[in-house]
Amino acid sequence: MKFKKIYKSLFFSIFFFSVTSIFAQTTIITGRVTDAGNKQTLPYVVVSFTGTTTGVTTDNNGNYRLSTTNQTYKQIKISFLGYKDAFLAVVPGKEQVINVKLFPAAQQLAQVTIKAGKKPKYRNKDNPAVELIRKVIENKEKNRPEAYDYVEYREYDKMMFGAANVSAQFSDRKFFRKYKFILDNRDSTSIPGKSILPIFLNEKLVQNYYRKNPEKNREIVIGEKNVNFGPAVDNAGLAQYFKHLYTKVNIYDNNVLLITSQFLSPISDNSPNYYKFFITDTITDNKGQKLVQLSFTPRNTNDVLFEGSIYITLDGNYAVQKASLLVNKHININFIRSIQVDLDFEQNPDNRYHLSKSVTTADFGASKKDAKSSLFGMRTITYGNYVVNKPRPDTAYTKQSEESSDEARNRSDAFWQKNRLDTLTTAESKVYKNIDSLKDMPSFKRTVDIATILLAGYKGFDKFEIGPANTFYSFNPVEGFKLRFGGRTTPNLSRRYYFETYAAYGFKDERWKYFLSATYSLNNKSIYKFPQNYIRASFQRDTKIPGANLQFVQEDNFLLSFKRGVNDKYLYNDNYRIDYVHEFDSHFSYSAGFNNWKQEPAGSLYFRPGNDLTHPVHDLTTTELTAGLRYAPNEEFYQGKIYRTPLPNKYPIYQVQFTAGLKNIFGGEYNYQKIDARIDKRVYESQLGYADVAVYGGKVFGTVPYPLLSIPRANQTYAYDIDSYNLMNFLEFVYDHYEGIRIDQHFMGFFFNKVPLFKKLKWRETASFKVLWGGLSDGNNPSIHPSLYQLPVDANGVPLTYSLGRTPYVEGSVGIENIFKLIRVDFVERFNYLNHPNVANWGIRTRIKFDF
Repeated sequence: MKFKKIYKSLFFSIFFFSVTSIFAQTTIITGRVTDAGNKQTLPYVVVSFTGTTTGVTTDNNGNYRLSTTNQTYKQIKISFLGYKDAFLAVVPGKEQVINVKLFPAAQQLAQVTIKAGKKPKYRNKDNPAVELIRKVIENKEKNRPEAYDYVEYREYDKMMFGAANVSAQFSDRKFFRKYKFILDNRDSTSIPGKSILPIFLNEKLVQNYYRKNPEKNREIVIGEKNVNFGPAVDNAGLAQYFKHLYTKVNIYDNNVLLITSQFLSPISDNSPNYYKFFITDTITDNKGQKLVQLSFTPRNTNDVLFEGSIYITLDGNYAVQKASLLVNKHININFIRSIQVDLDFEQNPDNRYHLSKSVTTADFGASKKDAKSSLFGMRTITYGNYVVNKPRPDTAYTKQSEESSDEARNRSDAFWQKNRLDTLTTAESKVYKNIDSLKDMPSFKRTVDIATILLAGYKGFDKFEIGPANTFYSFNPVEGFKLRFGGRTTPNLSRRYYFETYAAYGFKDERWKYFLSATYSLNNKSIYKFPQNYIRASFQRDTKIPGANLQFVQEDNFLLSFKRGVNDKYLYNDNYRIDYVHEFDSHFSYSAGFNNWKQEPAGSLYFRPGNDLTHPVHDLTTTELTAGLRYAPNEEFYQGKIYRTPLPNKYPIYQVQFTAGLKNIFGGEYNYQKIDARIDKRVYESQLGYADVAVYGGKVFGTVPYPLLSIPRANQTYAYDIDSYNLMNFLEFVYDHYEGIRIDQHFMGFFFNKVPLFKKLKWRETASFKVLWGGLSDGNNPSIHPSLYQLPVDANGVPLTYSLGRTPYVEGSVGIENIFKLIRVDFVERFNYLNHPNVANWGIRTRIKFDF
């Protein structure tokens, strides 16, 4: 019976997050539309179900594909400017091919030029559609909201995620009857041809104030409401992740970030070089404004571009009044069947247009072909209450300290009913209550419990949890087989106090290791929630590799036990720490700490003064004060059980760390100061993909032995580590000043998409380049100061640790990612310092990462 419940929980988990089972029958119609006279294919012909808004346009070759689950649709309508409408019968619930020949309308233009032979080649020159789009580009700046001196408006942001086309019979199955109240909550009216079962919902109401000079942009969160799946899920982080996929779309920007890829806007400065444009219609809106419909399609269907149509005003402003952007299905994006962005603009009293509504929808699936299983997401942003060129006091454009995010997150139902700029569907309005009921069900709790063990490695027992499971067993040359067991308390015990501990034993060195920490939250919030504000005291006795970063709890991951080359230089550490961390809503944070650290060499490592080679030093004790600053504007992340998973964006991250060693304080043996600084930034490069760039440097002030110098982050595992030097040995270099740069380039299939085989495999190209400059000043050179520790050598006196000379260490790689949509493989090459012992000139490294 117990196993039966577990299987049921697993099965429900799979359904709940990937939604597979019985779906409604689908009517699928494909075909080609041609001119009945000259047999030429016709692009941008509208094919729709008669009397509905469910339709598509033909591509550049006249092909179309139309589908629906609505069994009442029995006829399609084919319409195109200058041709007679055609109406054809279809068979509901079947897949069928219907090719269409359109006949010219009786009313023809006053003058017709007929050219025989091949279809004329598309050209920008003398193309009225291109001339019109150039006018739009020329007037972009004055049509942006930022063209005004002052702008204020209210923004209502609704993010919904759910399952599509779940059949009515599904909830009647015995296995799922207990979840019937969720499975029957479907919406079949919002999206033509789809029945949506909402699972996740987030609402946010924001007041925006903008001033051009001096430029200030202030956002005040008035209200925010989120589905709550319980403490095992970072609900706010989940909302950030979905909104990261469905980024706000500004068609006036040159590039649009969507589903982690950067698309070139159809009205970007150089869009005529990448898009084909066609004038497909002229209309007059309900206010008498004349508009031109421009259709567009990629010149190269493999490039990361949109297709669709935009409506342009002919009032001299050449503003976008409406836009429909569809993601080209041929581009290299995983798990996405379709994406569409619809933008609507309204006219201000001064006859300028502002964005009034943005709707982004995406259909997710294991493949891009039509299939039964489907996940569906929709982000709707409604803008209202625009006020332009009305100056406010300076305080209106500057964030105030008294603004309370807690108050915004706890608004009443009456507040939302009064202040929403849009409405919830009947199904959406029930999501909050349904999920609250679901999370209290024992079967759902078991499902979450199993998922937490598999994904995060922790097993919960209400007030405490055991884990992480991947550290229970590991091995290394010094400790041999190492067993470890630990756990920590949860917010169910206290939101103020947290305790964490583990014990470990090495069967080769026959030593016990352990860790104990106590944390006090100063803002009465979980220390695993943003923003953090806590103080922590801890003691750790364990091993580490010199140069590896110590965390509060060092992870003995089993998979990282496998290492190349010689790996026998270790340290035993006794580490007493007090740490204080304070984060702010602006994503600025500072930290301070006290650290008393005793290091004892292990394995082949030794501490030996150069003037006394017969008496090695048993251990080294330091006492340190630390301070750190970090600023990550507009940072987004998902908070997991152990680490934060960042959601990359275009904004940089700045970090500075200062360390001061204190002599004769709690046994400290040296006075010194150390400063380290780093800047990280993702650089988007439009059609060439993106590059993750890091620039870093540091310096040590004072005379210290080599364990206290800066040690580069080396990697001797077979995994590709973005931040490490993957062909450098542990403790191969030390220095007291350094500068470095790392570039990790992702081309996103820019080259491979032009090769048929690679295009079919959806492989993507990567390249990386890492350079490290550094050196050792005379004050820290053991050959000049014999009292300092000798740099390690092997049994034959061959040096194992070096200082960087005038030549920087250089390492690079080329690779292929998105293999099976998960795997990255890099060929890594080391370009210099090849005469050092036990180094590898090249290697193959792998990395696993889920990405769209």
